[in-house]
Amino acid sequence: MALQFQPAPSALRHRDGLRRTPRGARWDGLYWAGSAVFALALAAMTTLPAHRVWGVCAAVGYAVAAVLAGRSACAWGRSSALAAVAGSVLLPLAVLMVLGTAQPEVGVVEHSGDLLLATGSPYAPHPSLVDDFNPYLPGMALLGLPHALLGDTPPTDARLWFATVFLGALALAARPGADRLQAARRRSGPRTGVGATPPNPALLLASCPAVALALAVGGVDLPVIGLMCLGLALAGRRGGAVGAGAAMGAAAALKWTAWPLLPVGLVLLAVTAGRRAAVRAVVTAMAVAAAGVVPFALVDPHAFVEHVVLFPLGAAGAGSPATSPLPGHLLATHVPGGRAVAVAALAATAVGMAVWLLARPPRTVVAAADRVALGLTLAMCLMPATRFGYLVYPLVLAGWFRRDDLRAARTP
Repeated sequence: MALQFQPAPSALRHRDGLRRTPRGARWDGLYWAGSAVFALALAAMTTLPAHRVWGVCAAVGYAVAAVLAGRSACAWGRSSALAAVAGSVLLPLAVLMVLGTAQPEVGVVEHSGDLLLATGSPYAPHPSLVDDFNPYLPGMALLGLPHALLGDTPPTDARLWFATVFLGALALAARPGADRLQAARRRSGPRTGVGATPPNPALLLASCPAVALALAVGGVDLPVIGLMCLGLALAGRRGGAVGAGAAMGAAAALKWTAWPLLPVGLVLLAVTAGRRAAVRAVVTAMAVAAAGVVPFALVDPHAFVEHVVLFPLGAAGAGSPATSPLPGHLLATHVPGGRAVAVAALAATAVGMAVWLLARPPRTVVAAADRVALGLTLAMCLMPATRFGYLVYPLVLAGWFRRDDLRAARTP
């Protein structure tokens, strides 16, 4: 029996000779179109000027990406990803820098750098207004030091340093997979067709609306997330205990939201590399975190507690701007004694996650990332002072370590 040649899906054609777009590319286009709708909706509803600028610029970029995806021979082509990044990150970032507009957190970090240089403490001794408070751990002020040292110039904009740490950490986290990915490309052979060139997973991550918005307007959580991903990636490598501890400790010196990573990462190391590796990691993590926090906290302990402990809990005499209508905030705002209920639920969740971690320890980096993502999702829903933007943590943690799955799904 003669064998019949079956063309690849990207080369299928209708009877009239026109190329048929694969099913995956249709989902690709719908994703970009949905992102454009989200950006327009945000621009219409937000009261923040920086978010409005982002929404308008990003909607254009996502719309172009949707058009390019419809013309692509395969899903998630590089051309559409580049268009999305250009419209949702580069264009709004340039416009906002020209206008001198950013998310308030950028000013907080830059001011903390000024205070650190002048007084040795990144915390104002007598805060009264919301903008006077700095709820971040002392390590975050280091990203404001370029502004303090060189003045108000474009290269010293704190959001550029947020992005540098975020993308640099992800690049280091992805390095061990580069050789395997190149070998897979060689085995799969040459690819042809419009848009057949696959995008770097970092492009797709950066173009995701939640990440792109933070990159453009100045999301202070991005460097924390990047270092958390690096810590988990190193924990999954042979001989990476000290590096994992250093990355996790650096993240822990920036913000409290990184601390749930420490027990998960250490348990992962204990299970996969042994207790000695876990001990080396925990000693390194504590040393790095202590070096980034303790000396600066001791300069003015009262200010440290007021800014970093009391203010996030809403107990510093000034309301936190983190007021998204998630369960913890709704309880604290509308239920008598609701703040105590929310804190109790938060503590119960932490205990439950700890018991689960010990009873069923994660044995892979993906499982550990999922565990951290779930814990942070629950915590951010229950915190009395919370905002939707915090959900970028579980989004990146759950998505970044599955980037190879996207490549596999994209391969015809």
